[in-house]
Amino acid sequence: MNGQIELVETMVAALAPLASHAFIVLCPPAILTRAAARLARPLGIAVGGQDCHEKTEGAFTGDISAAMLKEAGAHYVIVGHSERRQHHHETNDMVRKKALKAMRAGLKPIICVGETLAERQAGNAEAVVDGQLWESIPEEASGHDFLLAYEPVWAIGSGVTATRGDIEAMHALAGRVVMKKTGKAVPVVYGGSVKADNAKEILGSAGVAGVLVGGASLKVEDFCKIVLSA
Repeated sequence: MNGQIELVETMVAALAPLASHAFIVLCPPAILTRAAARLARPLGIAVGGQDCHEKTEGAFTGDISAAMLKEAGAHYVIVGHSERRQHHHETNDMVRKKALKAMRAGLKPIICVGETLAERQAGNAEAVVDGQLWESIPEEASGHDFLLAYEPVWAIGSGVTATRGDIEAMHALAGRVVMKKTGKAVPVVYGGSVKADNAKEILGSAGVAGVLVGGASLKVEDFCKIVLSA
C-alpha cells in the first residue's frame, strides 16, 4: 500500500533501457494496474496484481477478482504473500483457491510460501514449507504456467537475509515438491530483504530463478540496480 502514479511513471522510464536484459514484472496497487500496463507493456515489462479474490465475482466489497486484473492488463498476480497470510489470516486452502481462479482467468500466479522465525528456530522450516506447497498449489497446476516465491517471513522487512545455504536448500525443496505434484519444473524466486547490495549473491544461488522485491521496489535507483544484477 505504497506509491502513486508518479512512482510508476518514474520507474518505467528508468527501466526502459534495461527491459531487454531481464524479465521484469511490476505489481503496483490495484488501482494503478491499467496505467502501469499502458506504460510498461510497450517496453516488454509485464504487470501483475498484488492479490486477487478466490471467487469470480460477488458481494465482496473492496476485493478484486482475477478477471478484473486480467481486463486491466495484468498477466501475473501474487497470491499467498506472507503479509496476506499474517494480516488477513489466509490459509493454504484460500491461497490454492486464489491461484486456481487466477489460472482459469488467464493469469500466472506467483504462489508464495515461507516459514516464520519461530518455525525455523524449532527446526520445522522444511516441514512448514513442504506443507504450504502441497496445500497451496492447485491440482490443475500441471496444465498452467505459474511461479513459486520462497519468502522466509523472518527476513521480510527485517534487514536480515537468509544465508545462501538456507536459500539453496529451501529452493531445492520447493523444486522437488512441485515436480512431484505437477510433473514439471517451475521457476522459484526468492523474497526477503532483497536489496541492491545483496541481489547479485542471491541471484547467483543455485535454484534461484529471480527475486521478489519488497521495500527496495519503492526506490527507483535501488530497483534498477537489482535488475542490473539479474
